[in-house]
Amino acid sequence: MEYGKRYGAAALLAALVVAAGCAQAPATPDDRPDTTVSPPPPPSGPADTTATATAPATPRGDGDEPAPQEVLVEVVVNGGFAGVRNKLVVHHDGSYRVHTGTRPAREGRMSAAGAAELRAALEDPAYAKVPARPTGGATVADGFTYYVTHAHRLVVTRDGEDRPPALQRVFDALPEGGPPTAP
Repeated sequence: MEYGKRYGAAALLAALVVAAGCAQAPATPDDRPDTTVSPPPPPSGPADTTATATAPATPRGDGDEPAPQEVLVEVVVNGGFAGVRNKLVVHHDGSYRVHTGTRPAREGRMSAAGAAELRAALEDPAYAKVPARPTGGATVADGFTYYVTHAHRLVVTRDGEDRPPALQRVFDALPEGGPPTAP
């Protein structure tokens, strides 16, 4: 008899939970919560699995000009046949750091003209209109996904996607010939 009471109580509790959940469902489409699922943040390095914001490395003096060590752009590359997870961080002064796989980071400095070209590509009004997510095209098996962060805005593109000319201009202006795709 004790077993029957426990079973009956469990069944009653389950029915109440289901009924309570159904009773609380929104009545109209306008009352429904947003159920869209956001993609996970892109990995940003060998040991870090979240994207870093492009926050200033040092405070700005007058609020107009970025500090030389402030991050200008961060490019994270994932995928490919070898399954790379690489990151390129370029600062306003043209210095940059490349993280590839588990190897030690590589540092360098762009020429003044190269840094100016990259800044111009990122500040071009056409770049501000580049869609934040891929817009179509055939994806490439074992291709790369690129996460480009500039001024707190993330743009994601993949190999095989229709790459807008303004985004290609940014890729072409990156140091070392573009996003780091080597394993």
